[in-house]
Amino acid sequence: MSDSNATKNALAASMKKLMRQRPFEKISVSDICNDCGINRKSFYYHFRDKYDLVNWIFYVGFVGGMDVVNYENVWDLLSDILHYFYSEREFYYAALQIEGQNSFRDYLVETMTPVAEFFLRNTLPDNQDDDFYITFILDALLASLIRWLSGEYRQSMDADAYILKLRDVILKMASSVA
Repeated sequence: MSDSNATKNALAASMKKLMRQRPFEKISVSDICNDCGINRKSFYYHFRDKYDLVNWIFYVGFVGGMDVVNYENVWDLLSDILHYFYSEREFYYAALQIEGQNSFRDYLVETMTPVAEFFLRNTLPDNQDDDFYITFILDALLASLIRWLSGEYRQSMDADAYILKLRDVILKMASSVA
């Protein structure tokens, strides 16, 4: 592993650790650097800010290895995403609480929009409202994802149970309006 990757991974590990201990807004770049023994100059060499670090963690952990054309359907992709989030649920629940400019929510939606367009382009009504439909679907999934990661659903679910529930409700809704 290159020194650059080692530095980025050390910063990422510190960020994950600190986000399990306190809210994101109470974590400073100095806290991250002190935790892993890396100086601030090195941090800023690799990342613009702590928001960029959180987004990089997702990119390296999931997006960088994702090739949508290798997925047969949206359910397989969604299953992989949900298993990934579930394996790091404390971190991603905290990351999804970040609000404002450069938030992880915004990055997640920005990253997943072309993926959703790829899989849903043939299922959306034939008109000019694709942006509306994609945004609506992503917003609904994001709200449900946050609720699931927080444990707010009455029934505790692992990733497999959650994907089955999502699939069930979406297919039931689709069949009732068809």
